Amino acid sequence: MYIIAGLGNPGAKYAGTRHNAGFSVIDELADKYNISVDMAKHQGLSGKGVIAGEKVLLVKPMTYMNESGVCLRQVMDYYKADIEDLIVIFDDISLEPGRLRVRAKGSAGGHNGIKSIIAHLGTDQFKRIKIGVGDKPKGWDLVDWVLGRFPEEQYDTLRQANIRACGAVACILTDGIEACMNQYNG
Repeated sequence: MYIIAGLGNPGAKYAGTRHNAGFSVIDELADKYNISVDMAKHQGLSGKGVIAGEKVLLVKPMTYMNESGVCLRQVMDYYKADIEDLIVIFDDISLEPGRLRVRAKGSAGGHNGIKSIIAHLGTDQFKRIKIGVGDKPKGWDLVDWVLGRFPEEQYDTLRQANIRACGAVACILTDGIEACMNQYNG
């Protein structure tokens, strides 16, 4: 079973913020594949289903971004999942809004949610899909930027990014990470 985790912060206060891009993709996957992400367990919300013929567990950690690894460590242990079966979806300020970047592994790149996951899992060898949210404007505080909401004129761009991210998940499951990187990292 694949564990597909989208990162974000819980609560209405953070809904629609740049930092919740991972949650948005999990919501899109849940809608597309009719998976209810409402099981409260392991300090997160999760739901089981099937994507591209593969059993999956969609996960939204409810530990806040900086402690995402706490939830994922519990999920990975409970399901005895291999690190090769983990896909993490999260925001990336180094990418233009709506751009995707798929990676087989890598450093945290300054992302506190990924830092937490690496610390709790003891490895950076997990697949990831990064969703571009754009770099902070000069003079802005990074926290204010990532916890801010997208301007209305970017909504369609972000919706299309969510749809492409769903395609990238299915591509990883059917064709593997290398094929997915070739297809989506353009």
